[in-house]
Amino acid sequence: MEIKPTGITANRTKKELTVTWSDGHTSVYPFSLLRAACPCAECRGGHERMGAEPDPAVFEVELGDSPATRLRDVRAVGSYAIVILWEDGHDAGIYTWHYLRALCPCEECRGKNT
Repeated sequence: MEIKPTGITANRTKKELTVTWSDGHTSVYPFSLLRAACPCAECRGGHERMGAEPDPAVFEVELGDSPATRLRDVRAVGSYAIVILWEDGHDAGIYTWHYLRALCPCEECRGKNT
């Protein structure tokens, strides 16, 4: 059974996106992590660096508050992903459900992915 979101909420005050998953898990993503882990070819450094898993280095990146880390909108891409529109206009990253779940920053998930 494929794990999919059952709910997605964005809290601009706390600067975090919360995803509730079909297996009961809840992931809370700081906007800065989502931007640092943008899966588009430009942010990943070219098509040859594209992959289904986030680069572990994104968990060490610290991005300050700026238009690049301020969420403007979240849009569904079919039934398999979301696109985030950032205040700086960037919206090229397609965050698939698999990619988002692999990006979960909680201790339980980080232990599985390290």
